[in-house]
Amino acid sequence: MTNQTCRNLIDALLSERPELTGIEIPDDEAAQFRLYRSLVNIRPADSASAEYLSAEDAFLQEMTRRKGITTVAELKPAEDHIYLWRGDITTLQCGAIVNAANSGMTGCWQPCHNCIDNCIHTFAGVRLRMKCAEIMRVQGHEEPTGTAKITPAYNLPCDFVIHTVGPIVRGRLTGKHCEQLKSCYRSCLELAVQSGVSSIAFCCISTGVFGFPQENAAEIAVETIREFLKAHEIEVICNVFSEKDFDIYQRLLG
Repeated sequence: MTNQTCRNLIDALLSERPELTGIEIPDDEAAQFRLYRSLVNIRPADSASAEYLSAEDAFLQEMTRRKGITTVAELKPAEDHIYLWRGDITTLQCGAIVNAANSGMTGCWQPCHNCIDNCIHTFAGVRLRMKCAEIMRVQGHEEPTGTAKITPAYNLPCDFVIHTVGPIVRGRLTGKHCEQLKSCYRSCLELAVQSGVSSIAFCCISTGVFGFPQENAAEIAVETIREFLKAHEIEVICNVFSEKDFDIYQRLLG
């Protein structure tokens, strides 16, 4: 069923792009998903039919179910109200997950790029890009570094996605970079509390292609989270993907 649904979604996406007529749909399920993901990644934030959205919802929810969903209740606190978890943030069932976005705020447009922005938009479905584009149209300008916006999570197991644009470090790390990153964490936490979110999972903001040194970024994250928790009640998950980041946070927490 999943394989046929994927083919149907690919057919629908290809029908929107006449210039791609003639692309052969592979039989292999993994290759099919890669093609589907590529087409979604380059799809403009245009409306989609109710039929397409219903099929995509069922398909992505089944994909996530297959990957396995982790709940906050399954995690062990590293210290009061702070958790350290190494895993795929798109499979975490919590109040909100944080997306390390770019200033355009409509996701990563590079087919199958392995950044968190791409992963979140892929598994949320096309409505996330549509919603982000709507927010940006109303705003009328790119998202400033250090601020945050909240959207529904659509097909992700969390309730919301909080999008923030981290600083880009090219060369020497400066005090401004550090203040901007602190602002990312603070803005996300404040928005989560204002939105009634009881738990929030942070990725390692700006440490990928944005070039922020991992050790410094983790120190800022932990310090900002601890400071915020002195006056607010919310469960905070520090989500890491690499072994290096896990080791860094493990040293800092507890």
